Amino acid sequence: MKHLTPQIIAEVTDGKYIGDDALRHERVMGAVRDNRDVVGGNLFICIRGARVDGHDFANSAFDAGAACCLAEREIPDAKGPYVLVDSTLESLKTLGAYYRSLFDIPIIGITGSVGKTTSKEMIAAVLGAKLNVLKTTKNLNNEIGVPLTLLSLEERHEVAVIEMGISDFGEMGRLAQMVVPDIFVITKIGFSHLDNLKDLDGVLRAKTETFAYMKPNSIAILNGDDDLLWNYDPGIKKITYGTNPRNDYVTESQLLTPNVSPQLLTPNSSLLIPNSYGSHLTAAVLLAAVIGDIFGLTEDDIRRGLRLYEPVDGRAKLINTGYITIIDDCYNANPDSVKAALESLSTLSGRRIAILGDMLGLGEHTEQAHQNIGRFAAQSSIESLICCGEHAKHIYEGFLSERTVKTALYVPSKNELMPMLPGIVERNDVILIKASNGMRFDEIVKTLHILQDRN
Repeated sequence: MKHLTPQIIAEVTDGKYIGDDALRHERVMGAVRDNRDVVGGNLFICIRGARVDGHDFANSAFDAGAACCLAEREIPDAKGPYVLVDSTLESLKTLGAYYRSLFDIPIIGITGSVGKTTSKEMIAAVLGAKLNVLKTTKNLNNEIGVPLTLLSLEERHEVAVIEMGISDFGEMGRLAQMVVPDIFVITKIGFSHLDNLKDLDGVLRAKTETFAYMKPNSIAILNGDDDLLWNYDPGIKKITYGTNPRNDYVTESQLLTPNVSPQLLTPNSSLLIPNSYGSHLTAAVLLAAVIGDIFGLTEDDIRRGLRLYEPVDGRAKLINTGYITIIDDCYNANPDSVKAALESLSTLSGRRIAILGDMLGLGEHTEQAHQNIGRFAAQSSIESLICCGEHAKHIYEGFLSERTVKTALYVPSKNELMPMLPGIVERNDVILIKASNGMRFDEIVKTLHILQDRN
């Protein structure tokens, strides 16, 4: 890690150092907001939450080895030094931007309405075949997570892949001021966070705030299958990728299943990739190959990196329990990602069941969007649909409106649904679990994981 001390933190954040003068110049390494994550030398960020105040855990952080705390109120009987600031949240962002400025390695920022986490993991895997990569972990993609990620940069890192997630106007600009990406990727402009962004033009406007903070020699990599992105001028070099032949980088196949591996076509080569699951992976694999090509990786390097890719829990992760196959895709959901998940499910063999929950953050589009998903599900090649949640009732209504012979069930809550699953699920079923993260459908995944044959 670059040199960072409590004294430097105080100077950068315009804060006041409180503590033993002998510790003022001790080295600080990394930053965390949860005292349970503290390792020796960390900066602990005291953040006031809706239910928990991080200041109450400052001394626990010191006990775990924290070198310093960043606080916005005094810490009684503090066991170590801390920097007192007006706002820990604003000071964290200031500190993240300062620390990022100490590095001249290439930084890749990535956003999009769907596929950004999968793409981030895929890009990091490919680049990791040759380079030492820092990547966003867990869900640290917001105005707290991004500076924490930047503060984990170390001198050994040769490139960073930073996921940037937003839900309102202005957020991307604030993230971009910290990250200042050299390459910025947008995977798709889709129907997400419409309660704040209103429509697709609003989503585009919010996602593209980054370009105002990028250097003239930076690169925009955009999914050219998305008409809004195809027509968008970022004001810097633009590279497009996708299945449409008009793109700079093109893949032949639109779908990846456990039995189908498409070829990736780049301006210089063709790449065979390993088997993976999900239609969304086609774009992610191509994107990773594009960035690998930009960084000068060979075909063998890219193939080796792709083999290192591991799906993240909740993002189209395929789980074979020996009894059933679970597609754990419950981390997030919007109309675009749910349709892609249903398309992917339709390619698998076995009795295909989709358990769909509420898609949150759609504002005035909520009812219509859920009904549309129901109609889409009825027309897809699945055998059965289970709808669970307040808004999911509209999915059920849309499904029934198609007058399909397929079966459908509506259950208002998880607590009602989970005890019913043993009587519904059969051996060799393939079950998709998809809902917004706030629905906590990971509990359904856990319930399904332990089911066994009843015979």
